[in-house]
Amino acid sequence: MVIMEVLTVDSASLRALLDRDVPDCLVLDCRSFLSFNSSHISGSSNVRFSTIVRRRARGGLGLEHIVPNEDTRNRLLSGDYKSVVLLDDRSLDLGQVKKDGTLMLAVTALCRDPCGANVYILKGGFDAFSTEYPDMCTKSSPPQGLSLPLSSRNPDSASYSPCNTPLYDQGGPVEILPFLYLGSAYHASRKDMLEMLGITALINVSANCPNHFEDSFLYKSIPVEDNYKADISSWFNEAIEFIDSVRNKGGRVFVHCQAGISRSATICLAYLMRTNRVKLDEAFEFVKKRRSIISPNFSFMGQLLQFESQVLASSTCSSEAGSPAMGNNGTVFNFPVSIPVHSSASQLSFLHSPITTSPSC
Repeated sequence: MVIMEVLTVDSASLRALLDRDVPDCLVLDCRSFLSFNSSHISGSSNVRFSTIVRRRARGGLGLEHIVPNEDTRNRLLSGDYKSVVLLDDRSLDLGQVKKDGTLMLAVTALCRDPCGANVYILKGGFDAFSTEYPDMCTKSSPPQGLSLPLSSRNPDSASYSPCNTPLYDQGGPVEILPFLYLGSAYHASRKDMLEMLGITALINVSANCPNHFEDSFLYKSIPVEDNYKADISSWFNEAIEFIDSVRNKGGRVFVHCQAGISRSATICLAYLMRTNRVKLDEAFEFVKKRRSIISPNFSFMGQLLQFESQVLASSTCSSEAGSPAMGNNGTVFNFPVSIPVHSSASQLSFLHSPITTSPSC
């Protein structure tokens, strides 16, 4: 292995590198998926490894694991980046980094294939940089209340007063990713909401909810019931391909079932797990922050756990399946409780609000 010196860079020096007219600094954020999506240095890339990847690699990860984006990796290999800066939460130098942690594995891979770039560790990690330069990090703000009134264009809207609206229909669709939204059948019946969101396609995860606006939006139906006999996992790959096809065309997908709690949430979880190579508990917490009432039924959770093993195994060797991560209490169903969402503020503030009951009820 090529041995190279890994120096530290402070926050001020990193800012100077990022402020150059010609960007030639690659920032690799080695924190967790949840931490990165909560806030990160603008333009940085998230580096994540599954448990299976760590176990099989034994320090021998390739550059494709460190920089999965092909365009970015090609730029690195061609010498466009003069500096690569890695960071975690708060480590001051390489000596404080966990030997089997993501950052150390990334450093080892870059040392093996340096590509002519200088490799640095950010002193104090993201905590230090975000404290000194919050303007260079993605921002989050507490949610506002519902800003879109119930539309009189909906014939059923009269029955939806703040006090008798079901919990799952309150607010509006929530943004899971910039191109992926989650909500209920009622939200899917609100063309004004869909149009304000820029929705171009819907996934209807039910056997009986109607497709209201087939002349205006692209629909995909997944006719499964919310019960313990339903095989929703057989639809995962098809749903993921549909979402990606809409995304690649610059569109946005709204996923719904009846209540936006079990079936549609399961599809969104599967999408996050596959496309971001994250475990079920990470994906679950990520979605629950945005729509606090999600609760896939027990059978769907089991199917998602099986899907997790396939997703994590596919990133290394298909012949080795991963085991679901166990919580401290020995169960795989050790999910976090809902916490307030911190999303970008906008005039459509209802899109990012966690579901809450009306204070007047």
